Amino acid sequence: MGVGGIPCRPRPLHLAAAAILLLVLLTPRPASCADLYAVVYKGCANQTFAGGAPPPTVAALSSALAAQSASAKFYKTSSASASSASASVFGLFQCRGDLSGPDCSSCVARAMSSWRDLCGGAVAARVQLNGCLALYEISGFPQVSGVQMLFKTCGSGGGAAAADFETRRGTAFSQLEGGAGSSAGGFFATSFQQVYALAQCEGDLSNVDCSNCVTQAVQRVAVECGGAPSGQVYLDKCYITYSYYPHGVPHGGGGGLGGQQTAKTVAIVLGGALALGFLVICLLFARSLVKKKDDY
Repeated sequence: MGVGGIPCRPRPLHLAAAAILLLVLLTPRPASCADLYAVVYKGCANQTFAGGAPPPTVAALSSALAAQSASAKFYKTSSASASSASASVFGLFQCRGDLSGPDCSSCVARAMSSWRDLCGGAVAARVQLNGCLALYEISGFPQVSGVQMLFKTCGSGGGAAAADFETRRGTAFSQLEGGAGSSAGGFFATSFQQVYALAQCEGDLSNVDCSNCVTQAVQRVAVECGGAPSGQVYLDKCYITYSYYPHGVPHGGGGGLGGQQTAKTVAIVLGGALALGFLVICLLFARSLVKKKDDY
């Protein structure tokens, strides 16, 4: 009760503040980026540096890569030693094409910090996270074919939930092969009837080489994973992943195309929520004007 027994009425500004607070509380939070940092695979050389620890050239290389990771999705460089006793070191990073600058930078930092943890003092280390790749190797380290398979993983179960699953996946793969070679940065994501797929080529591959690499990856994953509902194949210069979601992309799905779809949904919901909040504020303001007129 107010003064003199008059009921207290909530002030319009207080109601508006409450509406805004409710809006903030109901606004969906961005999906966690923790999955970007999950280790997909590691590759460590059998040989180690003298003394069993990486030389200063590796630290210098890390600094050079880190400096570029906020503004570029791909970068490679080398760090030469001031002393002939230590070989120069080459390295690169590659972020997935749909990552923001801050996410790319954080992912690369995490991958490089994993070199020592996962590979110790190896003369070459390659760490692939969900969101990025970072590697270093001493000058003269033996090279492999750009289409050599380094890692693969396939989901459990089969694609029997849809009789034409492999046809759907084949169509999505065809779109990957056609799009990867012409997309910026070698990144391309697509979907076809609940099959979501993405491809990422190393940033300095030509369009033709990128397309050829993705084609090789598609052929590998079809053989290696058969009718599995999901799969990933990583070649030296590119990789592809796919997932089949018969009931739609799950809420808070992982990165790649699924992450893009989730982010798009969040943006739509957020836009609708903001519009609703604005409408509530306008109605409250109009109500206050009417009450003021009645008071007079």
